Amino acid sequence: MSGVLQGRAALITGANQGLGQAIARAFVQAGADVMLCARDEGKLAGVVSEFRSLCNPGQRVEALRADVSKREDVEQLVSATLAYFPKIQILVNNAGVYGPKGPIDEVDWDEWVQAIEINLLGSILVARALLAHFRAQHYGKIIQLSGGGATAPLPFISAYAASKAGIVRFMETLAVEVKTVGIDVNTIAPGALNTRLLDEVLQAGPEKVGQVFYDRALKQKVEGGAPLERGAELAVYLASPASDGLTGKLISAVWDPWEQFADHADDLNNTDIYTLRRIVPKDRGLDWGEV
Repeated sequence: MSGVLQGRAALITGANQGLGQAIARAFVQAGADVMLCARDEGKLAGVVSEFRSLCNPGQRVEALRADVSKREDVEQLVSATLAYFPKIQILVNNAGVYGPKGPIDEVDWDEWVQAIEINLLGSILVARALLAHFRAQHYGKIIQLSGGGATAPLPFISAYAASKAGIVRFMETLAVEVKTVGIDVNTIAPGALNTRLLDEVLQAGPEKVGQVFYDRALKQKVEGGAPLERGAELAVYLASPASDGLTGKLISAVWDPWEQFADHADDLNNTDIYTLRRIVPKDRGLDWGEV
């Protein structure tokens, strides 16, 4: 994918570790200028130093500490980004946390709310702040990171599950709102990753996250999770001209044949393939449930 993002600029949140760092690296290697943000300023500085060493002449990597759940931080972040890159085309919303682990009636309520503020409201805040710019240039790419909680129940990690399901539905809704003005909005399900979030689950133990989820996490830790690079490659594709017109989709980096999407554009554009939906009896081969 070398060079496919040359001449483009991106804002990437949560870019100092894990998948966000992998996406930022892939964007730099693909030729993009990038603005990186995260809450940990020390880790962010180290990432910036590494990525600047990968840049071609004229290519830029900038960074700013920001907490996406705080409106003032988001406003300063977007203002600084537009000052550096007046024609930015891409937003990657990666910043996220698991939040508290345990039964909903036992976890700390303030921590639960904070997870919603970061994962759901923070992603919306950053997208909202860039929309006027994208509208004015009649082009933009909003790429949202999802998680397992969006497509299946996630007991004992309810703030994460609720926020991820909520952000996917919001992005699907936003995609419809801005489809006619040249803005593509898509969500990535990166797969089960061996990142700090997995380590949090193992540290919490089965008492907090449940025996089934803990055992699954332990097996993933031993056998290895989905490669970070696969999610990063999908993010590059969604940021590139090759995906223009593809919008409103929740795409699995690991399981969906996204490299072949250009061959199925009509099916993707005219159906609810790769979206959240309700399952009805006929979807499972049953002959009841309709009036």
